[in-house]
Amino acid sequence: MGLRRRIIAAVAAATLVATTAGCSGEDAADGRVSLLVFGSPDELAAYRTLASAYQKTAGGATVSLIEATDREDLITRLSTSLAGGEPPDLFLMNYRFYGQFAARDALTPLDERLAASTTLRAADLYPQATAAFQWRGRQLCLPQNVSSLVVYYNRDLFRRYAVPEPAADWTWNDFVATAIGLTRDVHGRTVKGAEPETAPAPVAVHGLGMDPELIRLAPLVWSFGGALVDDPRRPTRLTLDTPQARAALAEFVALRGTHGVTPLDEEAESHDLESRFVNGKLGMLMSSRRSTTTLRRSAGFDWDVAPFPVAGTPAGILHSDAYCMPRGAANPDGAWRFVEYALGPAGARVMAATGRTVPSLRSVAESPAFLDPGARPRRAKVFLDAIPTIRRTPAISTWPQIEDITADLLENAFYRGDDLTTVVAELDRQTRPLFARGEASS
Repeated sequence: MGLRRRIIAAVAAATLVATTAGCSGEDAADGRVSLLVFGSPDELAAYRTLASAYQKTAGGATVSLIEATDREDLITRLSTSLAGGEPPDLFLMNYRFYGQFAARDALTPLDERLAASTTLRAADLYPQATAAFQWRGRQLCLPQNVSSLVVYYNRDLFRRYAVPEPAADWTWNDFVATAIGLTRDVHGRTVKGAEPETAPAPVAVHGLGMDPELIRLAPLVWSFGGALVDDPRRPTRLTLDTPQARAALAEFVALRGTHGVTPLDEEAESHDLESRFVNGKLGMLMSSRRSTTTLRRSAGFDWDVAPFPVAGTPAGILHSDAYCMPRGAANPDGAWRFVEYALGPAGARVMAATGRTVPSLRSVAESPAFLDPGARPRRAKVFLDAIPTIRRTPAISTWPQIEDITADLLENAFYRGDDLTTVVAELDRQTRPLFARGEASS
């Protein structure tokens, strides 16, 4: 249990990859900037493309990518390098995980540099993303992207099984019905509703791929009118015991237990959901913008994206990564020049072209550089339409551990059918000490 929540990424060899955790003073003198990142091979290729484009404009400056294998590896490398006094000049991290470093005062605030910049202005970036990286009144990191949770779907399978494509205003009930209609056995027959006396044939296509994690459950809770925590600014506990949150949780686990539209636990462990979608084994995949790079390269079928379905109130969850500068970075000035390029018009267009990001720079996100009708997904505006309704998880230093505990217990409910009352109570029991120990951003 719990393995699937860890993002597994093979590490591709590249000329830009550094073999140490930081830059030496000599590296800084010649304009070398080290950047710690993680991602799938296709995501890492996108960052190499950005680094290469910057180097062509930077008058001899170079960017050395330090490629971690997954999120846990990135956090370990960063912690070790900070303890050893040789951190990278920059690292890229999701807002849900940077709080542990902010609470240790390990990050250099970027307010003054941003205010003095002639390239970047805070007002030009989406505030939903910049606010996620503000800690006790300071802008600690600057976001490269402002994604939301969307539904990728295989248009070829929709046509094959005569299932209507998702509408812009589809509901949760529409979503469930669509997943049921796409779940087919090896003979192409719908699985739900088969004659009882007929032995079910093996499932060939599941209607949906979705990890049973808190960040997948959260927007459904919000859409049902519930809340994740008691106080978003200074949380002390999860609030999944309210009627609204319990209703959302019941709908969430019913996708596997009642409707059977998602793969079994052992199936998802043996063949990850993104790969299943690429191989035509899933009708829909719930993910953020980060899946686009892989799908553009690997999917041999027609695909697109749809918004997160609405159960009551429109709600989405923010997915955003930002460039952060550790205290003690060897080349802070060179690092800032790279950030200006990466988040400015030129760099934002480069990253938009790779498919990896919904640019945090509004002018590029709302331009053909991102809304390219000739590039998949064709309904890219779905990401922008979601921005006004996206919310974020609390900024608290112990949130990564809270997510990990929640993932294990949600998996048990999702795949084993554990009693929800027991699961919610156990979640509260195990996470309350983490909330008490954590430091909040305000």
